[in-house]
Amino acid sequence: MFKNIREDVACILDRDPAARSKLEVITCYPGFHAVVSHRLAHRLWKANFYWLARFLSHLSRILTGIEIHPGAKIGRRVFIDHGFGVVIGETAEIGDDCTIYQGVTLGGTRLYKGAKRHPTLGKGVVVGAGAQVLGGFLVGDGARIGSNAVVVKPVPAHATAVGNPARVIEATSGENAGASVTSSTTETATGTTIETLTAGTHSTKISPCDSDWESAPLQAMLNKSSPTEPRQNTAGFSAYAVDPGAGDPLNKVLNELITHVARQDARISNLCHSLEAMGSKIKDASPPLDTQKLTKLVDE
Repeated sequence: MFKNIREDVACILDRDPAARSKLEVITCYPGFHAVVSHRLAHRLWKANFYWLARFLSHLSRILTGIEIHPGAKIGRRVFIDHGFGVVIGETAEIGDDCTIYQGVTLGGTRLYKGAKRHPTLGKGVVVGAGAQVLGGFLVGDGARIGSNAVVVKPVPAHATAVGNPARVIEATSGENAGASVTSSTTETATGTTIETLTAGTHSTKISPCDSDWESAPLQAMLNKSSPTEPRQNTAGFSAYAVDPGAGDPLNKVLNELITHVARQDARISNLCHSLEAMGSKIKDASPPLDTQKLTKLVDE
């Protein structure tokens, strides 16, 4: 019992940068209190003292805001960070070295007594804030559940599940299963930006007809918002549903919209030049795009 307590304190000091001392962890961490009280309640439950076990877990819920059924099985070095609103069902099993954030539910979708109704978490699983894992299936070792995800199917080991309903992102590729479409931009010797779209084994190059196409200010904004370095995949796991490197969400959305407009303008310009080369005359009736206002809006 005391060995488990020492391990629980050590794992909190290791995983939480806000933890400063063992005394702070022992006295001020509700997740630690909930796990320790659950270990005692679980022993009472296995000894058939059901009412006493439930009453102890009820007191723990009042004090910590974390509800753990005494029948649930929790491994060693499990860290419940913050913990308020966490609900762990009777037949849930949590492996060693798991981390669970606030608002997580390890619940069930069936009401049959004696059945396996709640999920099993393997070793080293991380469940993000607000996630709902519902059902009697297995979440593999080292898997990650994104914040606010709703998981109702098994998750393979070392994979990430995000979204509602949750979709599995394989750890090896970092992309959705079955998706093989990528894009990249390169710059030619004349300064013209060429975008390459690749789907499977086929690739298509789309480029403007000349380097001084009409949306040059937009292209400059595109280059500003899309650096030459490859972007990191931001669709993966985040315990708090916020990517610290993404910056202002509104600014990001506007940059993506401008990027889309610039690419469409390049395609339209290419089509116009091709039609004019075939002898057709094309009159541009659309008003010019005020890129200065767009630039000012993005900068603000």
